[in-house]
Amino acid sequence: MSTATIGLLSSAATAASSFTRSGADSTTSSSSSDLSASSSSLSEEDAAGVAKVGARVRVKVPLKVYHVPKVPEIDLMGKEGEIKQYVAIWKGKQISANLPYKVQFVTEVEGRGAVKFFAHLREDEFEYL
Repeated sequence: MSTATIGLLSSAATAASSFTRSGADSTTSSSSSDLSASSSSLSEEDAAGVAKVGARVRVKVPLKVYHVPKVPEIDLMGKEGEIKQYVAIWKGKQISANLPYKVQFVTEVEGRGAVKFFAHLREDEFEYL
């Protein structure tokens, strides 16, 4: 490499590192203010939904899913699962999720053993255990 090329590379690296440092400082301060603003902007319903993550539930309505590989359909009525995520909050903001609870189920499938899968449900489709 020529001396001019090395000089250009080192000046570009210096400019990039100074940009990164100043960008990181401003990002940190703005992200901390975003977190406090977003946590205070959660509605009571959303805060309650987030608090329910980890709860055991049982499906109380007739509901079939067709997205488990190599299984034609699974009837979820009476099956028990665990709420893994409340998806009506995304990046700290409320979104209009029709099925806001992501529930993980484990079921025995003939020839495959225990199979884990997720289904998105409304709160009126399950009961808490």
